[in-house]
Amino acid sequence: MSKKIFSIIRMYTFIIIGLAMYVFGVTAFLIPLKITAGGVTGISMLIFYATGIPTGYPYLIINSFLVILAIRILGTSFGLKTLFSMVVISILLNIMQVFIKEPLVKDIFLSSVLGGILGGVGLGITFNQGGSTGGTDIIAMIINKYRNISPGKIILYCDVIIITSSFFVISSIEKLVYGYVTMWIVAYSVDAFLTGAQQSVQLFIFSEKYEQIADFINTESRRGLTIIEGTGWYTKKQVKMIMTVVKKRESPMIFRKIKEIDPEAFISQGSVMGVYGKGFDEIRH
Repeated sequence: MSKKIFSIIRMYTFIIIGLAMYVFGVTAFLIPLKITAGGVTGISMLIFYATGIPTGYPYLIINSFLVILAIRILGTSFGLKTLFSMVVISILLNIMQVFIKEPLVKDIFLSSVLGGILGGVGLGITFNQGGSTGGTDIIAMIINKYRNISPGKIILYCDVIIITSSFFVISSIEKLVYGYVTMWIVAYSVDAFLTGAQQSVQLFIFSEKYEQIADFINTESRRGLTIIEGTGWYTKKQVKMIMTVVKKRESPMIFRKIKEIDPEAFISQGSVMGVYGKGFDEIRH
């Protein structure tokens, strides 16, 4: 099996795992207690509460309509992963609803928290692999084409409108509030997961013993680096600066070694959200 095929299989496997976590959080903790989520999933949940139609069917129908509309307006910019995620979520929603009839946790607050965490982490895994669930993301891109409004705000507005609409279906202020709690926890969990999964640090290292430090980073940490020529403006001396990007978890080892080699070294460290290329994440589209 070629490396490329293995990479594709691995990517879609993680997308399925992420989507399964998301759907499990919705069906095991939110739907049985009639807590409404955001997005097209939330619309599908409202249809289920009102009519009893399993959520997978309206989810697929609404998303299919949005994709067709987006292709007409935005062009064929939606990849296989978006369509794949839509179908997988629809199937999993219907399957899990057959087997899960009662909430795993009957405390409504705990259910909203657990459902939000599972949903957020699941979406984080999916997004980290370049996947997309479509839905309100598509609406945001369509509106953004004609109005100068950030997609993040549009998605937030859509979620607020959908969750607020749940009051007219289930007539419960309490569950409306817990819907907002779930929405916030999902957003926070997605951000926390993506930050933890992708966080790297950029190091600028100034040292007269730059060769020893560079050799350690290159051979022991197995990270690439660049030596940059510079001039210290205070001393007017020529200096060598090491620039490298490493995973955050790798930085303590490098700091210990630098202290051992040159305690007088000057180091600047900055966090970066995403690093793409050899040794880090693949460039996704």
